[in-house]
Amino acid sequence: MLLAGLDIGSTGCKITVYSQEGTFLGRIYQDYPVGRSHSEHEVDPKAIWDAVRDIIQKAAKVYPCIGGIGIASFGESFALLDQQDRILFPAMLYTDSRGETEAEELAQKLGRERIIEITGTSPAAMYSLPKLMWIRKNKPDIWACTDKILLMEDYIVYMLTGKRQIDYSLAARTMAFDIQTLCWSDELCEAAGVDKTLFSQPVATGTSAGRVKPILCEELGLAPDTLIVSVSHDQVAAAVGSGIFDESCAVDGAGTVECITPVFSSFDATKLAEGKYAVIPYITPGKYVCYAFLFTGGSLIDWCVKSIAGYAKIKADETGKRIYNVLEEEWDGNPTDLLLLPHFAGAATPYMDTGCRGAILGLSLEHTERDIYIACMEAICLELRLNIEKLQSAGVTVDTLRAVGGGAKSNAWMQMKADILNIPITVLASEEAGAAGCAMLVGVACGIFKDIHSAAEILVVPKHTYLPRAAYHSAYENKYQKYLRLYDAVRPLM
Repeated sequence: MLLAGLDIGSTGCKITVYSQEGTFLGRIYQDYPVGRSHSEHEVDPKAIWDAVRDIIQKAAKVYPCIGGIGIASFGESFALLDQQDRILFPAMLYTDSRGETEAEELAQKLGRERIIEITGTSPAAMYSLPKLMWIRKNKPDIWACTDKILLMEDYIVYMLTGKRQIDYSLAARTMAFDIQTLCWSDELCEAAGVDKTLFSQPVATGTSAGRVKPILCEELGLAPDTLIVSVSHDQVAAAVGSGIFDESCAVDGAGTVECITPVFSSFDATKLAEGKYAVIPYITPGKYVCYAFLFTGGSLIDWCVKSIAGYAKIKADETGKRIYNVLEEEWDGNPTDLLLLPHFAGAATPYMDTGCRGAILGLSLEHTERDIYIACMEAICLELRLNIEKLQSAGVTVDTLRAVGGGAKSNAWMQMKADILNIPITVLASEEAGAAGCAMLVGVACGIFKDIHSAAEILVVPKHTYLPRAAYHSAYENKYQKYLRLYDAVRPLM
């Protein structure tokens, strides 16, 4: 039996296949269009469903023994379906500003502290509930026809199996879910004017939704007993796939967006909310995670490579080396004399300021593309340190990291992170932590693994650990103190 993880992203989806012995076999990806115009950022749920069917069909042809598929997805965005399961409205992305007035309305009705107490989140337009309020007010004809509200995980689960269930971690991204009772909040839904029965049934992460519909098995080329599993929000899947189950460690997802996900059982909800950290129920009962993230992680590095590093590209072509290696090979581990604010796509935690923009300070005619490239890496690490210290002030400690994603391939960047953060960082053999997490939970649901810890012993493989170097940490201390003042100094000018 083969185990598959289906990851639904905001711009594309991919299915990744593993053997039950934990061997990565391959992946298939397909993107879909995203519409962006001024404040409206949307994706068509039907396009997502079509892409999912296509990649499952392709995977089934190459890997005919898929026994189970675990589904994880991006958060907040939802599909509205009528009684005939027709899509009524595009799915609004978290960056869509519709719902700002409604989020403030909820805060006025219930109080910010009460909403934080129930949901673990500070009221904001990015979440599902304020956007649903906007539709109810501004699209009454559509709202009147709404029979189901499905986020992307439970939308795909429903389309494949006919069962409506959503895991706790994704439900928490709606701002309508009580993270203590693990139920939809009557108080919030009533205040928002949203019938809670329109949402799917909340279930624990990794709960089986049953078999694929027989008619779809034939269309997709799947066996009749193929199991579908509700996994989680994509960042939670990455934590599971990194073997993060207690407070001893956090995962650093070094992808397009840089995200640190720690696990904890006790916390100061108010302080976490002040830093815009949303609390999410985790796979282990009584434990939670939150996300400390940058909108520009790997995307900032890619911008630098594509926009600035022309000479390095020529050298890479001449030598056959990767351009990243060319840019990093002469770095000696010491700080640059540049100060860079990495908010090229807005500021994420602890600011959540989408209007902020990036800045590079200290440039002279002597600086090179390599200096700017290294400064980009430094800025991401410094922003992560700022976030980790904010988390610590709220009772969430990060002592070690496990790194996954494309950025984890860079020896220089991983060593820099260890030095600046002053904690050990272990790179895992698998870059696809989210897919591995899906496969682990599918394996448990199918009875291949006794439990999630047994699955982790097979699929979570440490590759190399980078230890912090005291001298280099000390060298970065002065730069970090300057960095702490950078946002406040630059933001008023934008």
